[in-house]
Amino acid sequence: MFNIGDKIVYPMHGAGTIKDIEEKNILGKTEPYYILEMPGEVKVMVPINKAESIGVRNIIDKEKADKVFSILGHDSTEMSMNWNKRYRDNMDKMKSGDIYEVADVVRNLSFKQKEKGLSTGEKKMLVNAKQILISELVLAEHSSKDEVEDLIEDTICKSFEAYKHTDKSEINNDNIVKKFIPYN
Repeated sequence: MFNIGDKIVYPMHGAGTIKDIEEKNILGKTEPYYILEMPGEVKVMVPINKAESIGVRNIIDKEKADKVFSILGHDSTEMSMNWNKRYRDNMDKMKSGDIYEVADVVRNLSFKQKEKGLSTGEKKMLVNAKQILISELVLAEHSSKDEVEDLIEDTICKSFEAYKHTDKSEINNDNIVKKFIPYN
């Protein structure tokens, strides 16, 4: 059970604060709801009796926030080459509500975006995953949205450079096609 003022995470929506607990009559059934205030002045109602089963949890502490940045600072994990499978796998990670899984999605899609670019669907997923990650880290780190965004981007850029950067002079020139021969 959560209390008014608790900072919690609602999977797929991000972190927010319980502003009130109210009885609501929805479709003829009256039950208590948490009234959550989410980033961007969005309010969400969550039935109290279903909160834990849908993954509502307390926000992470400073120690776990440090682990999130550690995940962002590591190399990407293997993803399917098949776009549909990759999308479903990443969506499952985000739906889990696990902040480490969301960090994994942010890092992996950010790397992929830097390497090859992303499809429209994956771009939207990256934006959503970052929003979820940022909303929780702002509360966990007691920082501003801009500070957390900058820290995430800086960590990912450093990680990408460390794990994905290749010096063009290291490429073996013997394997490069030097002349294009048209096929007639």
